[in-house]
Amino acid sequence: MIQATLQQQKIKGSFFLTGNFYANPDYATLIRKLKKTGHYLGAHSDKHLLYADWTNRDSLLVSQEQFIQDLQANYALMATFGVEKKRAVYFIPPFEWYNATITQWTKEAGYKLVNFTPGTRSTTDYTYPEMGKRYVSSDQIYRSILACEATDTHGLNGFILLMHVGTDPRRTDKFYFQLDRLVTELKSKGYKFVRIDELLE
Repeated sequence: MIQATLQQQKIKGSFFLTGNFYANPDYATLIRKLKKTGHYLGAHSDKHLLYADWTNRDSLLVSQEQFIQDLQANYALMATFGVEKKRAVYFIPPFEWYNATITQWTKEAGYKLVNFTPGTRSTTDYTYPEMGKRYVSSDQIYRSILACEATDTHGLNGFILLMHVGTDPRRTDKFYFQLDRLVTELKSKGYKFVRIDELLE
């Protein structure tokens, strides 16, 4: 759905996928198509590890060796699709949760850690109704993005908007169903969509 929308809108996206995703044969055709059509393919950790405690961010849950081995495993699977490290140095940490030590380890390993821009609720597209008060509907997410655009001094210029490729089946209100509408509206406001490497380099 996301790939089809981006193709229809003639824009390129950036996909940060886990090693588990790259290794799943069910997704091989999609990954090849994303690469062939010019989208950015990056890493999101091999096994989607939690690097730091949720309540004490400075408390690491992995060693440097575990971190490097996991990240290298992710890139090894990316290489099977012809994605070279030098062309995919940007990396989004799993759960989008990390600390200064993880940032330093990433830099020492020759990668560049990036994360979404705060200010919208786009990252809550993984929630589902059974989560109670934590659930955020697609309409709420959509409105939060437009509210940010309208109230931030810089609008959404340089903004990294994150959404999930896959979500829990209990969430039938998939936010990616709103992607075409969102892109169309933002284009009408003069925004241009670019890959992460184009944006940051």
